[in-house]
Amino acid sequence: MVVVVDYGAGNLRSVEKALRSLGHAVQVTQAPEVVRRAEALILPGVGAAADTMRALNGLGLSEAVREYARAGRPFLGVCMGLQALLTGSEEGGWQPCLDLIPGRVRRFFEGAAPAPDLKVPHMGWNRVRQVQSHAIFEGIPNDSYFYFVHSYYVAPDDPGVIAATTDYGLTFPCVLIQDNLIGTQFHPEKSSDLGLRLYDNFVRLSARRLHPASAVSYRGPRRD
Repeated sequence: MVVVVDYGAGNLRSVEKALRSLGHAVQVTQAPEVVRRAEALILPGVGAAADTMRALNGLGLSEAVREYARAGRPFLGVCMGLQALLTGSEEGGWQPCLDLIPGRVRRFFEGAAPAPDLKVPHMGWNRVRQVQSHAIFEGIPNDSYFYFVHSYYVAPDDPGVIAATTDYGLTFPCVLIQDNLIGTQFHPEKSSDLGLRLYDNFVRLSARRLHPASAVSYRGPRRD
């Protein structure tokens, strides 16, 4: 069972629909006790860091997510769900986040003018360059296109957790991997078949952690 954290994020149902299209059992929850018991956890998100943390804190989910992640169980953060993993965000001054991956979230081109053809937010399809080999990328060619919508990007203290990068006026990390924690700046649920493949890879990785002998092959999304 994949648990998707519901704190009011706008893309929640798209994530749920993507996982169900792959045949995976999904539970969407606002209950901290369900988060703590999850076998695989996804934290999706869009919007501002302050709103995200206010909602997580108000629902009692922040500490539940921290406890789950620190227990070494499979975790996937998407867009704001990735940014929330870091120490804090510069959005709106300074917003403390979950502090599971040391580092900060920075605004594109802060203090410098971007090239005339580059807008903020960074929105649309862009290449993802894999800089680490990891099973989350199984079946996904290097330099594949994924869909982005964001004005801020992650800047981890440890460059060793950067698993993939994207260029948009600067080279920024778009996938972080730290032990059991995986985060993507792009939206897999908006990224066609390769995005679905990444979600499926995450679920199968999670299953292998729990049942090492399992070897479920990728069958693609249902089209019915």
